[in-house]
Amino acid sequence: MLPGADDAITRNGKSLILAYDHGLEHGPVDFEPNPETADAETIFELGTHDAVTAVAVQKGVAEAFYDDYAEDVTLLAKLNGTSNLWMGEPDSALNCSVAYAAEELGADAIGFTLYAGTNGEVEMAEEFRRVQEAARAHDLGVVMWAYPRGQGVKNDTKPGVISYAARMGLELGADVAKIKYPGSADAMAHACEMAAPTKVVMSGGSKTDDRAFLETVSDAIDAGAEGLAVGRNVFQRDNPQEILDALEAVIFEEASVEEALEHTSAAAVADD
Repeated sequence: MLPGADDAITRNGKSLILAYDHGLEHGPVDFEPNPETADAETIFELGTHDAVTAVAVQKGVAEAFYDDYAEDVTLLAKLNGTSNLWMGEPDSALNCSVAYAAEELGADAIGFTLYAGTNGEVEMAEEFRRVQEAARAHDLGVVMWAYPRGQGVKNDTKPGVISYAARMGLELGADVAKIKYPGSADAMAHACEMAAPTKVVMSGGSKTDDRAFLETVSDAIDAGAEGLAVGRNVFQRDNPQEILDALEAVIFEEASVEEALEHTSAAAVADD
């Protein structure tokens, strides 16, 4: 990690990355709970929220929408991704070059998924090396989606596996490692220790209710995570602006979960 390499996608050292690579990775099913989010413009509008430090999208989405938001949104170009229709060992095709992301898209950082434990790990690590070194040459931050999967991984949320993923972020030169929550604050603290000085952000995962989601985020931040990379737990909600307000309180203002919940409709219902 190079000091300051992630400055473009952080605010006071913290990050809230709004991830929107789901259309490729998961398909239209992820937009069904909130159909208007199939239109990527709604996500870029959310990306103008003060809490959001970067929006992560694939090349085609950036080409189609980012120019209109370049002054208000920080772009994290996701360089690889594979559809959910793929039936082989987990793998992720390289769909965009660093040079194209920097020079044509105007990206401030790049993202790359690395599936440790798959039969394709060696090739993916070699691709990451090329991407990471090119990103350094273009002065771009590097975020690793550090997701152990495949035949070599029996449980991808086991604490030791998550700590290994975080450590790979450091060993291979990522500025930020995006990892799953390993089930407890103690396990997250260990993962953060293994990654340092690479920053750790927690993957938002599947949608849960406001309180459960904010409690997990708060636990991760207290354990040493520098923030969150979240998609479905924001854009699948009926009022995603509310949860962004709440996340801003937890991540950047060190508010309690109870204080953060005051920003959501759930609090109003509870008061009735």
